[in-house]
Order: sequence, then structure tokens, then C-alpha cells
Amino acid sequence: MTAVDEHTRPGRGSASGIQVIARAAEVLRLLQAAPSGLTQAEVVERIGLAKSTVHRILGALEAEGLVTVAGTRGRYRLGPEIPRMAASVRSAMIVDLRPYLEDLSRRLDETVDLSLLEDHHVVFVDQVIADRRLRAVSAVGAGFPLHCCAPGKALLAALPAAALEHAVPNRLTAETPHTLTARPELHRELNEIRRTGVAFDREEHTLGISAAGVAIRTAAWGTAAISVPTPTQRFAGREQAITDALLQAKERIETDFGAMKPTPTPTPTPTP
Repeated sequence: MTAVDEHTRPGRGSASGIQVIARAAEVLRLLQAAPSGLTQAEVVERIGLAKSTVHRILGALEAEGLVTVAGTRGRYRLGPEIPRMAASVRSAMIVDLRPYLEDLSRRLDETVDLSLLEDHHVVFVDQVIADRRLRAVSAVGAGFPLHCCAPGKALLAALPAAALEHAVPNRLTAETPHTLTARPELHRELNEIRRTGVAFDREEHTLGISAAGVAIRTAAWGTAAISVPTPTQRFAGREQAITDALLQAKERIETDFGAMKPTPTPTPTPTP
């Protein structure tokens, strides 16, 4: 009888390799949630793996530039390869979604924005500008506070509870007299957005500009938002048409690229 090493048993290597990848991904997510970094001991404590296993995973990730060690205490943080990968994913997303933005803009004859959540802001990463004399345009690369614009509120409503609490600042700035500045009021509106799928900005960020937006969640590149800003005088008469077009675009995109598995959302805040 010939002895068989467990590590060479058929199928064993494949299963072991998948487990290692899953553990490495878990470490990366842990570091993503800790911008100031974690020591190896803190990673061991939080992730529940053996010290030797964590040491090997961190060493391999560091060698690939996926994590880096900073400071005298040896705190691990996400490495320089992570933003490079994220930029590649963002570029692919912009290319993939551009035809949908153009189709939506043609259908409504309005500007259409594509945006992402970054820290406490929504950042516009692409835009199709309507050929109108009176139109609403935000610069690509510009960032708006999440609580007072349609794409920002759509993205907030799509977040799981823990991420939502981190994303909403304690102080909600008043950009206009219409801005929601009380957290309970904002949470009530987020409940409504989860119910309908559509977020609105009725002159909450800029006087004279209103907008509607939806969050799109795909397996290909995560969560983004599509929004349609217009001068308020035009928005008032077209709100339903804009809403319907956005929801149809959302359905098409999530069907074509595969909807992301839903994540637990916060328990709805009771409304008075």
C-alpha cells in the first residue's frame, strides 16, 4: 500500500487553494474597514485564524503589493496595488455603462450622471450632457455630500447598516434651505428610497436644480448610481417620466450584468 499525502490527494489542492483565497479576501476586507491599519495580532484577534496562518497570508499579500506595513508598530494597510485594481474596475464600468447613459439621455433629452460613493461624498465619474440651452451639469470628478443629492441618497439607501452609519456624518450641512439636516429625517427618507427604488433631490444641493437617481448593483463592479439632474422648472412636470426611465435603465443594467446578491439593509426606522 502506498501512503498518500493529504496535500496531494486528488481534489485536496484545489479545495485548499480556494480556502486560502477566501481567507486572503477576508483579511483584505478587514483592512479595508480599518484605514489606520491593524497589527498582525489585531488581525489574528478579529479574524479568528491561527497566528501562523495570518502571518503567511499577510506575507504573501505584502509581496504582491496588496498590503503594506507602516509605522514602527508594524500596522498593515491596503497596499498600492489595490487602488490600481480599483481604477481598472472603474474604467471597465464606465465603458460598460456608457451606452446605457447615452440611451437614457436620448430618451429624456436630459443630462445623465454616473457616480460612486467615496468616503462621505458621491463622486461623478461619467456624464452624458444633454443638448439643451438650459441644462444641469456637474463636472466629472466633482464630489457632493451624500445626504443632499439624489445619487448620494440612492447609494446610502443601498448600504448595509454598519456601512451606512460610517458613511453618514454626525453633522449634516445645509447646502440650501431645503437640505435635510436631521439624521432621523434622513433615515426616514432612506426608508422610502428602499421601498420605491428612487431617490430625489428637490433643490437640496443647489437652488434651481432638482434630480432623481437610482442605485445599480451588479456582480461585475459593485454599486454605482445613475441620476438625472434638471432645472427645477422642468423637473416638476417630468418627475414621473424620469423616474420610470431610471427604473427601466436600472433593470436593464442589472439584468445584462448580473444583479449583485442583496446585502442586509438596516431595519426601517419607524415613521411618525
